[in-house]
Amino acid sequence: MARSLRPCHAFHTYQIQESFVSSLVDLGKRYWLPVYKPRDLVLDHGKGARVWDTENRDYVDFGAGIAVNALGHQDPDLLAALTAQAGKLWHSSNVFYTEPPLHLAQELVEASGFAERVFLCNSGAEANEAAIKLVRKWATAQGRSPEQRVIITFRGSFHGRTLATVTATAQPKYQEGYEPLPGGFRYLDFNDAAALEHAFVANDVAAVMLEPVQGEGGVLPAAPGFLKRVRELCDEHGALLVLDEIQCGMGRTGTLFAHAQDDVTPDIVTLAKALGCGFPIGAMLAGPKVASVMQFGAHGTTFGGNPMAAAVARVALRKLASPALLQNVQHQSAKLRETLMSLGSEFQIFSEVRGRGLMLGAVLSEKYRGKAGEILDFAAAHGLLVLQAGPDVLRFVPPLNIGHEDLADGLARLRAALSAFVAR
Repeated sequence: MARSLRPCHAFHTYQIQESFVSSLVDLGKRYWLPVYKPRDLVLDHGKGARVWDTENRDYVDFGAGIAVNALGHQDPDLLAALTAQAGKLWHSSNVFYTEPPLHLAQELVEASGFAERVFLCNSGAEANEAAIKLVRKWATAQGRSPEQRVIITFRGSFHGRTLATVTATAQPKYQEGYEPLPGGFRYLDFNDAAALEHAFVANDVAAVMLEPVQGEGGVLPAAPGFLKRVRELCDEHGALLVLDEIQCGMGRTGTLFAHAQDDVTPDIVTLAKALGCGFPIGAMLAGPKVASVMQFGAHGTTFGGNPMAAAVARVALRKLASPALLQNVQHQSAKLRETLMSLGSEFQIFSEVRGRGLMLGAVLSEKYRGKAGEILDFAAAHGLLVLQAGPDVLRFVPPLNIGHEDLADGLARLRAALSAFVAR
């Protein structure tokens, strides 16, 4: 991670750069609402699977903006789509039609194989908020009382930060201090089919909402056969199946839609993150049971379906669905998993590596439980950006088109970081 400095001016330039970085970090600490705790470095630009900070240090990016930059940084096709649309029309609202979101909606429906209609929004939380409202609206149309509109979610899930979606998120740490929370949610243990069967006994369940692979909950996939059992129970009891694929969808797990690996047909799917590959966009896909439930005035958004976001997402969708990219996900996943398991054995630091595709979690062994944040600091110091999924899991979500050289370099930096960490 050498700096690009002339030797005769190195010390003076270093002082200037350090002062510049400190002043920028101070701006964040002074003016941002302190809901985040970023590391004290300032990223400046990126290319492919790498980013550089304002001191010109390079980092291999195994975090991809929290699974957002699925095609890396500065993808030329995405840039071309964005700049072409930027020269035409930025925003019109949904009072008028514009071309990019119309085509995007059609392409999402066709790619999904189950959906009939699409609601475009700006984020994953908005997509899940729309899904929750759609479930409730559907249950109302079925003649169900408010008490019969319960949505089941699972412990360890993460569905967003709005008041409804944080309530759907069955993790108390995200909910504390925001009480009173909205009613109508019931929490179960993930992958517990027996508990789910029992939960339907009350005959008040309108929907089951889950992630095929839990992200923030520790990169935990649905157990084999679990999603199929959920689908069966929903059918038996007249409930909807809502799949949150905001993080695990769009090729991240090796298929365009994660649920394809579980051979189930959902009623609603929510998308965001990789759908725009860095440009904010979300989508809710509605199947036949619910596609016509919401009529004029039932829901809305000012910025959703923005023509610039939709223009980028159209290109992203096409590239993320390509067989070559999905094959790369599977190939690089095998290499990443194999190396993580090897590093786990070498340093006695990981007890398990789990997940699907390029969404993998390395679970810390008992000795290092609670130390994920510290390891991330060591990784950044060694030129690697990686995430955590709670205090006990390192989360690896690199660009889906990452090449062999960048993957190998990132893993070499990880090994150096782990070596330094265990020897600290």
